[in-house]
Amino acid sequence: MRLDKYLKVSRLIKRRTVANDACDAGKVIVNGKIARASYDVKEGDVIEITLGARSVKVCVTAVKETVRKEDASGMYEAVI
Repeated sequence: MRLDKYLKVSRLIKRRTVANDACDAGKVIVNGKIARASYDVKEGDVIEITLGARSVKVCVTAVKETVRKEDASGMYEAVI
């Protein structure tokens, strides 16, 4: 699944266009490298997102095309 779509489906970023813009601006890092929106997300990837003063680092635990809002947080786990 594309990185921008994963960020939207997992509810890490609300809109796919915002996710796409964040990737283009270099604010999304996957496994230590700046990632493009077309990056193919796999289980075990570590994603770091920096938007404004907020920074989030998560590890991908599941990749699903669709998921309910209540189950979205099960697609990743926070990395400290």
